[in-house]
Amino acid sequence: MAGGGAGAALLLPLLAAALPVAAARPRPAAPRRSVVLVACDSLDGRLTFYPGNQTVELPFINFMKRHGAVFLNAYTNSPICCPSRAAMWSGLFTHLTESWNNFKGLDPDYVTWMDLMQKHGYHTQKYGKLDYTSGHHSVSNRVEAWTRDVDFLLRQEGRPMVNLTGDRRHMRVMEADWRNTDKAVAWIREEAINLTQPFALYLGLNLPHPYPSPYAGENFGSSTFLTSPYWLEKVMYEAIKIPKWSSLSEMHPVDYYSSYTKNCTGQFTKKEVKNIRAFYYAMCAETDAMLGEVISALRDTGLLKETIVIFTSDHGELAMEHRQFYKMSMYEGSSHVPLLVMGPGIKEQQQISNLVSLVDIYPTMLDIAGIPVPQNLSGYSLIPLLQGKAEEELSPRGPRPSWVLSEFHGCNVNASTYMLRTDKWKYIAYSDGHSVLPQLFDLSADPDELTNVAVKFPEIVNSLDKILRSVVNYPKVSSYVQEYNKKQFISWKQSLGQNYSAVIANLRWHQDWLKTPKKYEKAIDEWLSQKINKTNT
Repeated sequence: MAGGGAGAALLLPLLAAALPVAAARPRPAAPRRSVVLVACDSLDGRLTFYPGNQTVELPFINFMKRHGAVFLNAYTNSPICCPSRAAMWSGLFTHLTESWNNFKGLDPDYVTWMDLMQKHGYHTQKYGKLDYTSGHHSVSNRVEAWTRDVDFLLRQEGRPMVNLTGDRRHMRVMEADWRNTDKAVAWIREEAINLTQPFALYLGLNLPHPYPSPYAGENFGSSTFLTSPYWLEKVMYEAIKIPKWSSLSEMHPVDYYSSYTKNCTGQFTKKEVKNIRAFYYAMCAETDAMLGEVISALRDTGLLKETIVIFTSDHGELAMEHRQFYKMSMYEGSSHVPLLVMGPGIKEQQQISNLVSLVDIYPTMLDIAGIPVPQNLSGYSLIPLLQGKAEEELSPRGPRPSWVLSEFHGCNVNASTYMLRTDKWKYIAYSDGHSVLPQLFDLSADPDELTNVAVKFPEIVNSLDKILRSVVNYPKVSSYVQEYNKKQFISWKQSLGQNYSAVIANLRWHQDWLKTPKKYEKAIDEWLSQKINKTNT
């Protein structure tokens, strides 16, 4: 983490871009650095360092580690696509953006870090998946989120499965991502090389997000792990760890709801679980190759030495840990994201252990561009950490907090969820803080998060809960989300008129719903008739 060494001479240009120069000693402004952000979808951050990196070949992630920094404790601020990306593009926590689900994100005219960089003279370019504004994703996805408090239990996803396609020569499995990668590479080789101003390039990838499963119903869900033999050969099959599962009766009630709605409470053989994980790792290898195309284009054009490159993901993927796939969980597989940075002024081969999260992207981008960072952001610039600065120098706002916050309010989880990660503790609170038992994990002694020690350490729970409440009044937020969900559902129901019964029966939960449709409609009616218990505590 400390600065100095071979990269020390490179620190000055970045420092000049990030910090104001004293008026008494004016000096020429250093060139503002170009920046490339590659953001994928669903990559478990633990694969970027030991021991997770022993399971699959990721040569370009490793290249970034050799020539830059890897953050060992980087987290999503909400483990689902749209809310996470809203945090990344706004620099604000989810309860501030009110991005409650995959349908509710930022307003289209929200000023992002890229907008500010463009305003301050950067040439900006975006390709691929953005997904941070409102209005996207399926009807099922939003209805499942709105009705999470209804007293029923329905499978909302297809059973996780694998699918092998093509042969050992078949590299371009995720064709849409490759097309966007090709566009970004062409732009670097044909446009960026000729620019006289710094540029900010964004490439958003869908991989390694699972693929649609057509049998699952409306807009298919996404429970298929798809790859080719070419990528599967990059996986060290024998190194794949079979995760331990609690029995269904011992699961935390929210975990049980998640596992059931994700169609994971049935029987799975060890081979099935291992194959799902192997195919997922192969999809990560294909993702890494796309990152490699961007890095290679920068290197071939001579731009790499003057460009800061950032690689991250919106969230992780459980890949059958805790008897779940997908995300929507505060367990490490879902909430821990990759974050690697390399470029001028950044010391090589750094492993940074500070707790960071995706809201830090916004102030970091502004810092790179020499743009004043607003003081109301939830995030803190990563540049001081990358330069090994002393704690008291990290920010004009004071030192970076010793915790990160993540929260979740969407589908497949039947209570608003709040995670506070500190040095070795992970504290997870739910709903109003009373109706659902909290969880506490000691990640130093229990990295797989198999033992909830909340009852064993009540003083730690109280201390962490006090910190959490100082950051967000989570009982009040939970109540607000419940009210929002009910209002949205009522509006949607009224818009359907006489078609309501037919439409709601044929969403992704159709396989269960159609067995006893009247039962489930009655459960919704009872939910709609209940008053919301508002709280300000």
